[in-house]
Amino acid sequence: MSALTLAKASEIVDAALGHALELGLRPLTITVLDPGGHPLVVKRQENAGILRPQIAHAKAWGCLGTGQGGAAGARHATRDPAFFAALAAISDGRVASSKGGALIRSEDGELLGSIGVSGDRPDNDEAVAVFGVEKSGLVADAG
Repeated sequence: MSALTLAKASEIVDAALGHALELGLRPLTITVLDPGGHPLVVKRQENAGILRPQIAHAKAWGCLGTGQGGAAGARHATRDPAFFAALAAISDGRVASSKGGALIRSEDGELLGSIGVSGDRPDNDEAVAVFGVEKSGLVADAG
């Protein structure tokens, strides 16, 4: 697979939202970006907070921008907050270093895009992101 299609991105998001419903999570927003950071799919559940689309996008975009999953970014941000404050400034605030973002890779490691989930606790956001990607037959690199 050399590109993440709209159909595959939709499959990822729908699987992730289905899993969130099974887990009884709070309302989520999920976005899938292509490798250039452009949205392929954005879905916002009813009653999700009004900033959730921007947060989900920032989680996914941050993964692409740093080349690592959200969990790795969150650990790094804890160790070096000054760097991540500078990163937020450099990116015009478009990076959120938090669990809930993951790189999407093919089985052979090719970068296909990223996913960002926002609405519940970061660990739950990450679990839903990973589930959706893996359910679609791709590899989630959450860091």
